[in-house]
Amino acid sequence: MGKFDERAVILGKYIASSADTVRGAAKKYGMAKSTVHKVLTTRLPHVDAALWEKVKRVLETNLAERHLRGGEATKRKYLGRRKE
Repeated sequence: MGKFDERAVILGKYIASSADTVRGAAKKYGMAKSTVHKVLTTRLPHVDAALWEKVKRVLETNLAERHLRGGEATKRKYLGRRKE
């Protein structure tokens, strides 16, 4: 297993165990969001199919909840402005 495959497994295990977002994983590992997404979606399925299934479920959940997180962030933003 090469270093790129190891990176895919490390990112996959982190996402699967923490249910963090791609953005969160990118920040934790000092990578670009696009790199994390690309590694997870192109390399991981070929390296560890079982782990990929777990990661895929987390990514689908995050995608489905994305609009809710955005709404909460906007709400916090304007509530903070109101207090000032």
